[in-house]
Amino acid sequence: MIRVAARTVCAWECHWRIVVLPKNLVWAAFAALLAIAALHRPAAAQEKTITVFAAASMKNALDGVDAAYTKSSGVKVVASYDASSALMKQIEGGAPADVFISADLSWMDYGSQKKLINDSSRVNLLGNKLVLIAPKDSKIDSVTIGPGFDLAKLADDGRIATGDVKAVPVGLYAKAALEKLGAWAAVEPKMAMTSNVRAALVLVARGEAPLGIVYSTDAKVEPGVKIIGVFPDDSHPPIIYPVAATASAKPDAIPYLAFLRSQAAKTIFESYGFAVLTKPTS
Repeated sequence: MIRVAARTVCAWECHWRIVVLPKNLVWAAFAALLAIAALHRPAAAQEKTITVFAAASMKNALDGVDAAYTKSSGVKVVASYDASSALMKQIEGGAPADVFISADLSWMDYGSQKKLINDSSRVNLLGNKLVLIAPKDSKIDSVTIGPGFDLAKLADDGRIATGDVKAVPVGLYAKAALEKLGAWAAVEPKMAMTSNVRAALVLVARGEAPLGIVYSTDAKVEPGVKIIGVFPDDSHPPIIYPVAATASAKPDAIPYLAFLRSQAAKTIFESYGFAVLTKPTS
């Protein structure tokens, strides 16, 4: 039992008396007060989180940008990284994403056609380079990539790692470049296709594949590899990263998109090797 003070009020006098209440009744009242307080908490405190689905090659740079955004806005960013193809299929399947950042235009176009993105928010944000990599201790130092480039001979009896050439953007770029250079027919049997660009990067860094085709920004963040050649820009479609809010995005997605175009974000993206395609908004 718990004793509490209660005041008795009457017409001619007032005095205090001790009332003994059952302990379970006191705790029930306390719990009720906590529930009422929770109901009156500002809704915004529970909504300051956005979910971003972004191409795997963006992880290091975007993690830095997101940390800066959270520090300045108080909005937490939950990022999910994978191949653009896989992410868009997840969004199509109902995954709760607020922002989508693709490593190519085709998967953003797909989202637009399926009414999965907010077209008015779409911007071509970043650019990148396609490179040939080898393990850091490889005897291959540098090659010139151009018409007639014999990549199959360079690989010898090893494999060439890149993303799935049927769906993953880096694989699509790689196949286009190799076809343009006349190397695809000979090299196709030697391709080791992965679910995303970072998986290809890992195969080369571990020495499981002697060569790989990835983005220059991937090679920059992986100490276990080195760039041995750069594919000519005209050998494949421009590497462009479009960004947009999804059709079901929370309102907090719009200021986040604005931050991606800020000078602060530009500085971070460029430090990781990305080309920023938009003029900073602030």
